[in-house]
Amino acid sequence: MRVLIIEDDRGMVQLLRKGLEDENHVVSAAYDGVAGLGLSESHQFDVIVLDWMLPRLDGLEVARRMRTRMHPAPILMLTARDAVSDIVRGLDAGTDDYLTKPFSFAEFLARLRALARRPPAASGNRIVVGDLALDPDARRVFRRRREIHLTRTEYRLLEFLMERSGRIVSRRAIIEAVWGSDTNVEENTLDAFVRLLRAKVDHGYEPKLIHTVRGLGYCLRLEAEE
Repeated sequence: MRVLIIEDDRGMVQLLRKGLEDENHVVSAAYDGVAGLGLSESHQFDVIVLDWMLPRLDGLEVARRMRTRMHPAPILMLTARDAVSDIVRGLDAGTDDYLTKPFSFAEFLARLRALARRPPAASGNRIVVGDLALDPDARRVFRRRREIHLTRTEYRLLEFLMERSGRIVSRRAIIEAVWGSDTNVEENTLDAFVRLLRAKVDHGYEPKLIHTVRGLGYCLRLEAEE
């Protein structure tokens, strides 16, 4: 499990890091809200541990910005605030769970495992594959912190592929879904749109998500074709 800890108490970070690394998890840390938000947007994490009281940008605002940008990782908020009203504020800001200090490491670890088991796309109507997120309601697409602006056809093409993440889809099936079953669109037109989509979705990012499967069609997935 890849864990990002955003916490300004360096002693707390050291304790959590040691405990997590002893359990064979990979840990990154940031000591203020701005640095934490930047790390969350430039790297992929399975879970984010977020303190409420942070310098530069507090935990509530960090959580809000992550959710506005459709960051898919679940967030566990740590704080000494234990009033019901504070817990409600934290959850409403976009966190997934809430743990008050002091806490036992065993409970902390169990909550992280529970959050990591949740399917990323279960939140709202978003479709999430890795660090790529599509919001069908707002018709917006993000990869990490950058919003990707797509034409109507590019959006339909990406949505169709993301809905079938991990599956190979034939060129003809894609053409019928994106342009209609009675269309005269040729496969080379589809190939041209896939190139345009790759330039926006994959260029400058790792891993590449849109893969060509020779003789079969296309597949959107995290791992490269063997």
